Amino acid sequence: SINKQPQNKVTVVLGAQWGDEGKGKVVDLLAMDADIVCRCQGGNNAGHTVVVDSVEYDFHLLPSGVLSKKATSFIGNGVVIHLPGLFDEAEKNLQKGKGKVFNFHQAVDGIQEQQRQQQEGTNLGTTKKGIGPAYSSKAARNGLRVCDLVSDFKVFSCRFRMLADHFLTMYPNLNVDVDQELEQLKGYAERLRPLVTDGVYFMHKALTGPNKKILVEGANAALLDIDFGTYPFVTSSNCTVGGVCTGLGVPPSYVGRVYGVVKAYTTRVGVGAFPTEQDNDVGELLQSRGREFGVTTGRKRRCGWLDLILVRYAHMVNGFSAIALTKLDILDTLPEIKVGVAYKVDGQPLPSFPANMDVLTRVSVEYETLPGWCCSTEAARSFEDLPPQAQKYIQFIENFLQVPVKWVGVGKSRESMIKLF
Repeated sequence: SINKQPQNKVTVVLGAQWGDEGKGKVVDLLAMDADIVCRCQGGNNAGHTVVVDSVEYDFHLLPSGVLSKKATSFIGNGVVIHLPGLFDEAEKNLQKGKGKVFNFHQAVDGIQEQQRQQQEGTNLGTTKKGIGPAYSSKAARNGLRVCDLVSDFKVFSCRFRMLADHFLTMYPNLNVDVDQELEQLKGYAERLRPLVTDGVYFMHKALTGPNKKILVEGANAALLDIDFGTYPFVTSSNCTVGGVCTGLGVPPSYVGRVYGVVKAYTTRVGVGAFPTEQDNDVGELLQSRGREFGVTTGRKRRCGWLDLILVRYAHMVNGFSAIALTKLDILDTLPEIKVGVAYKVDGQPLPSFPANMDVLTRVSVEYETLPGWCCSTEAARSFEDLPPQAQKYIQFIENFLQVPVKWVGVGKSRESMIKLF
């Protein structure tokens, strides 16, 4: 008979809205007890903020669990990497306490946004970090991978020149110094070589070997997923649970608990439909109290009430085991709080979140109005410490989604994440 070894399961943390939910904080918390912390998709268009001992760290490519002293940090094959950005980020964070993105990908991203604005009168609101063009190179099968960079550099150089020529043909105004970028990449190759391993074999050993706690951090969020998000106002990767399998080489049977991170209200960066947006005093209050600026772009985030139709849709795709509800303290001063619980179009109820963005722009939202608590929750360290109205708000969310809330965030530090069970 075949000896069946016990499987190590991966624990996954994913954004359940349009990003910026506070995933970094949840990952940082769980990473304290993890052996391996992985990033599975996206690039440095993601921005995760972690506060430890009053020091604020901003991560874009490094997994948020990199601050854990015992965990190995691993960036999977599903991630597109801008090497200057990676080394710059590592050095900046040290001072405080695997596809490839090239400079021309970033330049092309800017040109494409400009063209969309001129041709259609609207752009997609990308971060201009070159993420879309890098993934398009991957799909066109002329992209370059980290394994190419650390192999034969002469072969890599030829392929790099071909890729640059491809973009120069498409965008004659592109300003690229191919020789200079190759010289820079040669230096990065030497620094990178000791850090590169075969990802499939690495994950296989971790999953089938001695007992290990493996944590996977998703970048971006469900409604930005290339397949399931508010297309075309999405990112270029799968930031739902399937991206864990394709971005790390993890078989589905090894996926264990999947935690969805939900902000206590809703925010969105850039353009696109936003049914519960409050372009009024409430939106301004959420924006200022929540300090809602993009970590990567610095752009002001649009703010609105919690949209549970949207979160329920994210749960349909991801199958959340439990939820981390963040930034509850931002609602502390509101006398009443609204929650989006149903959509209607032309007076007809919609059974689910619509796939078509033209439909989403036309929905009217039905709200449930709950009483606010009008006092600070920042000192709360248990569910019982929270005011009764805040407890009811959490229970309302649980009952609507039929998913338990495992953590509640009431501030920026690690200590401000209340564990409920």
